Amino acid sequence: MSTNIVPFVKWAGGKRQLLPQIRERMPEKYGRYYEPFVGGGAVILGLRPENALINDINKALINTYRQICNAPELFLKAVNKLDIEMWEDGKRYYYSLRERYNDKMMQAEYDVDLAALFVFLNKHCFNGLYRVNGKGLFNVPYNNSRNLSVDATVIMEVSRYLKGVTIIDGDFEAACSGAKKGDFVFMDSPYAPLNPTSFESYTKEGFDIESHGRLARLYGELTDRGCYCMLTNHNTKLINELYGGNGYKMDVVSVKRMINSDAKGRVGEEVIICNY
Repeated sequence: MSTNIVPFVKWAGGKRQLLPQIRERMPEKYGRYYEPFVGGGAVILGLRPENALINDINKALINTYRQICNAPELFLKAVNKLDIEMWEDGKRYYYSLRERYNDKMMQAEYDVDLAALFVFLNKHCFNGLYRVNGKGLFNVPYNNSRNLSVDATVIMEVSRYLKGVTIIDGDFEAACSGAKKGDFVFMDSPYAPLNPTSFESYTKEGFDIESHGRLARLYGELTDRGCYCMLTNHNTKLINELYGGNGYKMDVVSVKRMINSDAKGRVGEEVIICNY
């Protein structure tokens, strides 16, 4: 296998650019690998650990991982069909597919067609952002792109790797319930707000300040279990209050913000927190 598979979706807060810093801070040896907030999968697809579990609360995202894992040829056929059938009026076509996607979400139809729609919309929506309204319906506008949605070689490579990975959807705490001494848990949770009003809803459940507090408590519990833990987030007052003063190693790194409408706002600081 080649190293570093490219993620098949663009995701808010994706850690592809931080991979070198993450890799150099990894424990030399560990048991099972846990990633309770897999998102676009930049880290697991970059590291490709042998014994891994991935989780996300976004059921449509996890359905896409499962379809690519179990039926890559059917997935590619469905995505390619969406690309080929694109109308002259790309905007109208995009919104028709967005409506179709939301109809399937309302019916909880987690199948290969939903996965194909998920990836098509991701590649043709504004900044690759996944955002939903209060009803859980995807509401990101069209980005005017007519590019192909997938690279078949990447999809097949991802599929081969995922066949050895446990894929679940649900709460981050439940996802880590089996983690034990010597296991490694990488936590790339939704970003803490840069200001108190900047929370985004990537799922209708959202991830509020109470969720960040619960995650910090889980980090402490996993530390007590003897797990190796690494967490990344914005370098904010909230994150420093939650994790500072516990003896954790906290490194601040500069990053480019990929999802920001103002190019001047695309530089920031993140913190990598390790308990070892």
